[in-house]
Amino acid sequence: MPMTSATGNRPLIYGITVDEMKEWLVQSGDKAFRAQQIFDWLYVKRVSSFDEMSNVSKELRQKLAGEFRIDPLKEITRQESSDGTVKFLFQLVDGHAIETVIMRHNYGNSICVTTQVGCRIGCTFCASTLGGLKRNLDAGEIVAQVLAAQRFLDADNQRASHVVVMGIGEPFENFDNLMAFLSIINDNRGLNIGQRHITVSTSGIIPKIYEFAEKGGQVNLAISLHAPTTELRTKLMPINRGFPLEKLMEACRHYVAKTGRRISFEYGLFGGQNDQPEHAEKLADLIGDMLCHVNLIPVNYVPERDYVRTARNDIFAFKNILESRGINVTIRREHGSDIAAACGQLRAQHAKETAG
Repeated sequence: MPMTSATGNRPLIYGITVDEMKEWLVQSGDKAFRAQQIFDWLYVKRVSSFDEMSNVSKELRQKLAGEFRIDPLKEITRQESSDGTVKFLFQLVDGHAIETVIMRHNYGNSICVTTQVGCRIGCTFCASTLGGLKRNLDAGEIVAQVLAAQRFLDADNQRASHVVVMGIGEPFENFDNLMAFLSIINDNRGLNIGQRHITVSTSGIIPKIYEFAEKGGQVNLAISLHAPTTELRTKLMPINRGFPLEKLMEACRHYVAKTGRRISFEYGLFGGQNDQPEHAEKLADLIGDMLCHVNLIPVNYVPERDYVRTARNDIFAFKNILESRGINVTIRREHGSDIAAACGQLRAQHAKETAG
C-alpha cells in the first residue's frame, strides 16, 4: 500500500482500496470492519475532513489524519457551457494544474478525468502536449477528480454515472495508478460506477493493451486512431514511430479475441488532412474485420494548433462510407464548444496567464 505520493507528501486517502485500508487498520491496531465505515464517509456521505466521521473514534481519526490527506483539489477556475458541460481547472498540492470535465448526456453524467500533469505523446493536434509531461498522478488524485465532480452534481441531486479516462495524459503510461483508480471507483461500497460505464482511452501503448486485455475486466477500451495509414498516423501522432499501426492492429485484435468485447476507435476529423472519402475507405479496410465501433470527432479548434474543422457535409459523407462497409459509427456530440473544451486548453491558458 502506498504511503507516499508522487509529490512526497502524505497520500490522498482516495488512493487506498478497501482491502488496503483493512490491512492498514489491522497493522494500526484497529478493526478491519472500520474500512467500510471510512469508505462510506468518503464516498457516500462525501465528507471533507476526518473530524466529520462521527462513528469513528477520535484516536482513529487522528491516526488517519497523520497518515493520509483528505484535502480536496483546489479549484482554480470553472467554466460552464450553455450545453451543460462543466470544465474544472484544479490545483494539486505541488502547484501543478489539471483539468476535469463533466459532460451531460441523455444517459447520464460522464466525468472525464486526467491521469498525468501534461503529456509527452506529442500528438500534433492536442493542447495537452504543450509544455510536455511533468509527472504522473497518484491514484488518489485521479479518484479525487470524480469525487469533486460528484460533489458539484450533488447540488442538483445528480449522479456521476459514467467515467471516461480521456483527459490530459496517456493513461497507459500511468498503468498501476490507473488500475488502482478503476478498482476504487468501481467498488460498490463507494462510488459504485460500473465497469461497463467506464472507458479508458490510449494513444496506442501496445504492451499495455495486451496487459489490459488480461486485467481490465469489463472496462471499455478506446484507441485514439485518427488515421488509416501508418504514414499519416506518424504525421499526426509521433507515437506511431515506436508503436506502428500494423502492430497496434494486432494488439487490438488480440484484445477483442481475449475479452470478447467491442473496441472503440476514436477518429478526429481534421479538415483536408484525414477526412476525405479515400481515408474512409482505407479506414474500413483497416478495421472492417474487427468487432469495433468508430467514434468520429469533429475537432475543437485549438489556437496553438493549425488544424481546421471538417465541413459538416464531409463529416456525414465519411460516416456514410464507413456504414456502407458495415462498420458501426457515431459522430461525437460537441461538448463545451463555447468554452475552452478541447483537452488541455484551459490548463494552457492558465499557464500563459500565470507566466505572463
